[in-house]
Amino acid sequence: MFDGNGKYETQWNNLHRPCALCRCGGKQANFIIGELGPGLAVNRKVPNLGPRLSIVDAKGNRIARLGGENGPGLEAGKFLAPHGIAMDSRGDIYIGEVGVTDWKTSFPDTPMPPELRVSRCLQKLEKI
Repeated sequence: MFDGNGKYETQWNNLHRPCALCRCGGKQANFIIGELGPGLAVNRKVPNLGPRLSIVDAKGNRIARLGGENGPGLEAGKFLAPHGIAMDSRGDIYIGEVGVTDWKTSFPDTPMPPELRVSRCLQKLEKI
């Protein structure tokens, strides 16, 4: 992390290929970080690397982690490449993904499902 003048302030650890960031809340803000899964054949099947969302406090301490346990996927709560994150006033999280371009990295021997090209670019996780 750097301040507005580019001065180093701190570092958040234990994130795997972070690619999206959303600041949520007021004075005691939390952050949602989109993380990519393994990008190389050598680590493609390694569990718990993502793709996933990590929720951390302002000091980078992990509060929660969503997805990533069993790798990428199209099922609810799984991700392919979470690149855009937003939260609404109810606490629902919206994730924009770049699944079309990431499919070959995650599933090199599987043809891309047709629904991925047209309907799997946005996922909504409702707060319950």
